[in-house]
Amino acid sequence: MIAPSVGHYVFARDDGQPFAFTAGQFLQMHFDYADGTATRRSYSLANVRAPDATADPQVEIAVSYVPGGAATALFEGLEIGETIQASGPFGRFCLQPGDQNARYVLIATGTGVTPYRSMLPALDALMSTRGVEVVLLQGARTVQEMLYHDEFRAFADAHPGFRYLPCLSRGLPGQAHPEMRHGYVQQVLPEIAPDPARDIAYLCGNPDMVDACFEALKEAGLPVPQIRREKYVSSK
Repeated sequence: MIAPSVGHYVFARDDGQPFAFTAGQFLQMHFDYADGTATRRSYSLANVRAPDATADPQVEIAVSYVPGGAATALFEGLEIGETIQASGPFGRFCLQPGDQNARYVLIATGTGVTPYRSMLPALDALMSTRGVEVVLLQGARTVQEMLYHDEFRAFADAHPGFRYLPCLSRGLPGQAHPEMRHGYVQQVLPEIAPDPARDIAYLCGNPDMVDACFEALKEAGLPVPQIRREKYVSSK
């Protein structure tokens, strides 16, 4: 458990082969409802690997538990060594090789931050090779619900070009880090001064947050092609 209602799961392909994907993509997990109806759920890959690697021996995802949810029951009931059917990878919520921007603005709530964890090695390389700057706004109610918080803080401490702004809607803890903010990510967004001349933004997480930030970025002058979105909807 990486938060009170979020589990971090690690899988391996049952044929022993490595799993090839691009940071930012997702998997679909397949299962049946109690009545036998087939269904599936999508989960972004959370793997962190070298940017020049083409495959990984394992698959990592973060799963939000929804009370009474069929997928929640599936994952909570999994034992070590059990198998689950999956397909993928899918999706285009990835860093694009043709990007010429000076800064990436990454915004997330909940498990929407998992693609950015996976992007860290590639961002590290981009900061080194072409001086890209990165700012991550991550929203949660409390520090306990801030997924991979320690990893992002350590990465920011080790990389001057990476700024990490955790945004807590229920107030700051005692002795909060100077970069921690009270409020929703969309309220903190003006602080980083979005700039259409230098920014490409990524939005991932709660649909209301994605919509609010999308409108705010457009008002700041960012063209729609410079705003990349992926909405997360909790499903039972």
